[in-house]
Amino acid sequence: MTSTTPPSHHPARPGVDSSMASRRFYAWEVGIVLALSLGRSAVYAVLQLAERLSIAPLSEQSATVQRSRSRAEFFDFSYQLLDSLFALTPVALVIYLVFLGAGNPFRSWGLDFRRPGKDWVLGTGLFAVLGLGTLAVYFAGRSLGLTVQIIPADVAEYWWSTPVLLFAALRHSLLEEIIMVAYLFDRARRIWPQLNGATAGLWILILASAALRAAYHLYQGFGPGFGNLVMGVIFGWLYLKYGRVMPLVIAHFLLDAVAFLAFPLVLTTFGLDSL
Repeated sequence: MTSTTPPSHHPARPGVDSSMASRRFYAWEVGIVLALSLGRSAVYAVLQLAERLSIAPLSEQSATVQRSRSRAEFFDFSYQLLDSLFALTPVALVIYLVFLGAGNPFRSWGLDFRRPGKDWVLGTGLFAVLGLGTLAVYFAGRSLGLTVQIIPADVAEYWWSTPVLLFAALRHSLLEEIIMVAYLFDRARRIWPQLNGATAGLWILILASAALRAAYHLYQGFGPGFGNLVMGVIFGWLYLKYGRVMPLVIAHFLLDAVAFLAFPLVLTTFGLDSL
């Protein structure tokens, strides 16, 4: 779990230490990116959880991840498609920022197709393990009254519903794994160079990223928050071990695709449909 940090390409102002200026630049950059994306989602999710707790027991409430936006088919399709496209803007932004610094995020983050076989084996393996773990956490959370009833997708059945939901699954996987793992880990190790080669520091980074991942799922209750905390730890550790984000994107995509398209069937299969 060691790596080297490339030199900065951001010049400092006269009289300001270049390394300190560079670290401040990256700190502001990370803050802005998170405020535009998953950091903002975390703030809203915490507020939503607080509101839910003030209204009624979590066991009596529900949360819909992907819902219809209009009763008119054309407008629903347009909203669904635009939601996914605009949600990917922060991903495009961080890729652009890395390229500005003369880096190649596709190469350095393992966001490419150089190892399709190994990436898919690891990704599908993670999907199988985390899928079963997610069901267990959901069952426990519902039984203990700590999780709302989750409705992954409430989109009317049209010819375009399946491809649009698959695109939404791809959007979630790219946004979360690129921002929360690849980009955040890259920038954190530039802001704090002492993390490189320090096992304890890297674990702090893994836990911080996992905690933020958990936070923006809290609108679903404490169960999904805990489940995503564990998922974030596993994903962060694997990324530092293998240096590739693609298996994480694959696993996340498969989890969301199955949830969006077959969640009721999965619950029935495992006898959880009465929860």
